Amino acid sequence: MQEAYIYDCVRTPRGKGKPGGALYEVRPVDLLKTVLDALRERNQLDTEQVDDALIGCVTPVDDQGGNIAKTGLLYAGWSDRVPGMQLNRLCASGLESINLAATKVRSGWEDLVVGGGVESMSRVPMGSDGGPLMFDPAVSTATHYIPQGVSADLIAGTAGYSRQQLDEYALQSHQRAAEAQSSGYFERSIVPVTDGNGLPILDRDEMIRPATTLDKLSSLRSAFERVGAYGYDAVALRRYPELHSIPHIHTAGNSSSLADGASLVLVGSEQIGQQYGWQPRARIVSFGTVSTEPTIMLQGPAPAARKALRKAGLQPSDIDLWEMNEAFASPVLKFQEAMEVPMDRLNVNGGAIAMGHPLGATGAVLLGTLLDELERRDLKRGLAALCVGTGMGVATIIERV
Repeated sequence: MQEAYIYDCVRTPRGKGKPGGALYEVRPVDLLKTVLDALRERNQLDTEQVDDALIGCVTPVDDQGGNIAKTGLLYAGWSDRVPGMQLNRLCASGLESINLAATKVRSGWEDLVVGGGVESMSRVPMGSDGGPLMFDPAVSTATHYIPQGVSADLIAGTAGYSRQQLDEYALQSHQRAAEAQSSGYFERSIVPVTDGNGLPILDRDEMIRPATTLDKLSSLRSAFERVGAYGYDAVALRRYPELHSIPHIHTAGNSSSLADGASLVLVGSEQIGQQYGWQPRARIVSFGTVSTEPTIMLQGPAPAARKALRKAGLQPSDIDLWEMNEAFASPVLKFQEAMEVPMDRLNVNGGAIAMGHPLGATGAVLLGTLLDELERRDLKRGLAALCVGTGMGVATIIERV
């Protein structure tokens, strides 16, 4: 079985995912075109050599509908021969696309595959695609569904985390992201978004707030208490009766922000790299995909990481840097505790609390950020993981070569 190598990672900056954000004027197909153009130009890529393009998108309707993967390829002028597939594993869609790309390459049936994702949450709001889990009372009742924010509060309750712990973690995210941005740590992978005249619209992550303080964070109101009162707290307490109430301590400050963005990773065999004269940056060692209890929902990353480690014959101590998506503060703290990850190795350049979570694109963003930082620090192995709605979790291990 041949190895699957990472040859390049590109992403747009993350814009505020609401009307008024810097990327609101940019259609998602243009976000995708931006990174497709960059991937081709940076690698002098003959796109006719690409076997497939797998693009994560969590809300594939309206501006993002109709298989945006193939639409983006055509719009970017890639060869007509390149197939495109939109896929949806909710928040892990971008990382899942890379894992599937690696699987295709490792099988030997394909040699060069693009994985990544795109999401414009300002133009296509989360939940626009509907679905029975959230909107059909019979289904949501039978499956004990609660919104993710309430699940995050549920984790905080069962784990005993305090509001101050969550806010302190959020502050750390902003501080680390601000330091990384000012030091240029993201510049290798970021591709500026421009308008039709080539003028810059956004060239850096928009939502980092260097002036954030613990006092400001502690002044914010609960984001999910009202939602829980609609009956979701009662559902959670039926599943977790050891709690007397749900502590609604997640706020807009210690939860991820809605975001717009796109990201791509170029995955290929050793042979295709030699053909182009590319130097592989890393190999994809293993990945783990799992599902866990669906009400508490956001505890999938640790078992996914353990599965990936087991498949690779590795221990947590073999991992130099870790990325766990900061959907909310409590799942990250739970992951850190479960995997016994030193905090100085986890999300070392901040995360989605500071920079936003463009659902379908985030997984590929995390993997690119992880690889860039492994190279900057001259370290060997990294693991990226995401919690996923309905209890799923995905983790991927990479190793520099």
